[in-house]
Amino acid sequence: MEAITANSEQLLTAVRQTLLIAGVSALGAMVIGVLVTVARISPVPILRAAAFLFVQYFLNVPLLALLLLAVFALPDAGLVLPLAPTVVIVLALYEGAYVAEAVRSGVNTIARGEIEAARALGLRFNQIMRRIVVPQALRAVVQPLGNIAIALLMNTALAATVGVAELTDTANQLNNSAAQPILIYGFVGLCYMALALAIGLSAGRIERRVAVRR
Repeated sequence: MEAITANSEQLLTAVRQTLLIAGVSALGAMVIGVLVTVARISPVPILRAAAFLFVQYFLNVPLLALLLLAVFALPDAGLVLPLAPTVVIVLALYEGAYVAEAVRSGVNTIARGEIEAARALGLRFNQIMRRIVVPQALRAVVQPLGNIAIALLMNTALAATVGVAELTDTANQLNNSAAQPILIYGFVGLCYMALALAIGLSAGRIERRVAVRR
């Protein structure tokens, strides 16, 4: 255990960095996902088409390929960003597509009569989305969103492939110096498991509190 205890501060810093990347990416993914969902059900054909293409692209291109594209190809096009923000943007876009699909499934749970009643009252599309559709859709898909958050947390490990100093990258560095892969990677795996369990339990608690009673 010496490799762990002697580097506990470095590991704790790596956990914080992982949580920061995951948290900011999750927030961005939520915003992107909701906006894409609204675009997919909007009455404007070009918005629906753009949202559909966005979802299909990010659902069908591997995250690692997107990270490598952003980190190594975009600078050649003149767009240069620090590594950590680049990873956050790519994760937010990638997971945003999954959030959009989850929220769209939540939209399908809303009774059509509610939307028709809102239209009869004279509410505009943006008002219907903001006051009726989006709040109910989010409440209906808390657990799926929690699962997406867990997947996002696991996907932060790919940041190590482009040199971002998060938990997996730190584990690689420690193993290079201590040469104790079973201990180091086993401990890091337990860290990911604990964080994933915390997200899952939190999602379950939130779901019970905000569940739509029908």
